[in-house]
Amino acid sequence: MGEARFLFFALLSRGARVSVTSLSEQTSPQGMNGLTRVLIGVIFILGPVSTDMYLPAFPELEHDLGHGAGSAQLTLTAWLAGLAIGQFTLGPLCDRYGRKLPLLFGLVVYALASVGLALTTSFHMFCTLRFVAALGGAISSVAPRAMVRDVATGSAGVKLMSQLMLIFGLGPLLAPSIGSFLLDWGSWRLIFWANVVFGVVTFFCTLFLLPETLPLDRRFALPVSGMVARYRDLVREPLFCSAVMVVSFATFTMFAYLSNAPALFENILHFSPHLFAIFFGLNGIGFIIGSQVNAKLANRFLFTRVMETAMLAVLLFCALAVVVCLSGFAGPQNPWILCALIWCTTFSLGFIGPNAGILALTHHGHQAGAAAALMGTLNWTIAGLAGVLMSFLPTDWVGSTSVGMLVGISFCWLCDLWRRRLDPQSYLSVRQ
Repeated sequence: MGEARFLFFALLSRGARVSVTSLSEQTSPQGMNGLTRVLIGVIFILGPVSTDMYLPAFPELEHDLGHGAGSAQLTLTAWLAGLAIGQFTLGPLCDRYGRKLPLLFGLVVYALASVGLALTTSFHMFCTLRFVAALGGAISSVAPRAMVRDVATGSAGVKLMSQLMLIFGLGPLLAPSIGSFLLDWGSWRLIFWANVVFGVVTFFCTLFLLPETLPLDRRFALPVSGMVARYRDLVREPLFCSAVMVVSFATFTMFAYLSNAPALFENILHFSPHLFAIFFGLNGIGFIIGSQVNAKLANRFLFTRVMETAMLAVLLFCALAVVVCLSGFAGPQNPWILCALIWCTTFSLGFIGPNAGILALTHHGHQAGAAAALMGTLNWTIAGLAGVLMSFLPTDWVGSTSVGMLVGISFCWLCDLWRRRLDPQSYLSVRQ
């Protein structure tokens, strides 16, 4: 057993290292090959896929674990709490040990906790293991953002992040369908065995295929007091915070749609489950198309201009959606104008997140891990408030979803006005 343990950690250490002499060639935007970009994108979707895949299993979870109706929501709360805390604590480790070693460690924790989730019969143990799995899986949101910042900024970073958004958009789009398929084939435990397979395969692909993007001379030891100080300094930096708020409220806008979509389309507009799945997929495709067009526009226009034009478009589409709902034009007899406006909104959101994320990290290459971690924590926290807002809006009114999205994009716009006031020269400073 001792020899096996030594061999495992030796393999982990060897896989986590990369030749510094060839580092610049491997991690330049041009040198980062297609396989590497796909792998980073797959790592990036671990969190959303693990969130969405088990949502169809909520009724079975509540029945099998015997904790009553609504208890499955507590497991989701444990998962989201783990993601927020995990990103906050693991981010500085990416600046100390590189991007790859913390990522490998997090994937091991995620896979082992998922094994426990597939086997446990206790509700309280399930919540605990869901929290632990999120602590490990949280690194999948931190490391990819930091790696993008390591190799590219400005328009090059926007193009790379937009390419990752292609894969990122597919995750939430396919995960519920995969979860439903596994439920048809067996029990909810198969979903977590699938998570185990996902974690193990991603671990070995990371170990052998993913290059390290942070050279040794850019790493530094950071005590706990230093980690706290680094986060404190980031929070006190208005330019960073304003850009992160733009990302977070753009995500809030999307979550306002996602959290209320089943009630809107199935209960109010009377879509069949099949038709709802088709429209849900079309919206996911719209987001993906938007992110890919965004990558093309980065060659011709300043990405801050593209981002703000998209924000104006989202604001317009959401306001029109509220107007058509208030006027009575949208309803079960005529749902398509509202569907078209929602599709245009999700399409336009594909231009905001990648650009604002790159903008937030532009001046933090020396602490990209901590900055990406804080951005992820704030993003999940603020986006989670969308569900709270939607719970206060009428569940039987066709316009509730549009109002929630309008609130999100309005705050997004206000945060960008704050950013522009702080940095009026950003249109020049972020071109490259």
